[in-house]
Amino acid sequence: ESSKLKEIPVVVMSSENVPSRKRRCLDEGAEEFILKPVQISDVKRLREYMSRVQEESTYCPNGSLN
Repeated sequence: ESSKLKEIPVVVMSSENVPSRKRRCLDEGAEEFILKPVQISDVKRLREYMSRVQEESTYCPNGSLN
């Protein structure tokens, strides 16, 4: 696997509220597991997460971009 592919965040969206499925997805590397129908709180949490990821991937202490 490419190391760059490992940096891509995975978000699973499902209508199945099965705790074992959620745990497996998270254990296998998913960053988030969102149940349908999507709630506003889910969107806010995902937006905050994506903002953090974007800041971390574009900021370098020397001022250059990654």
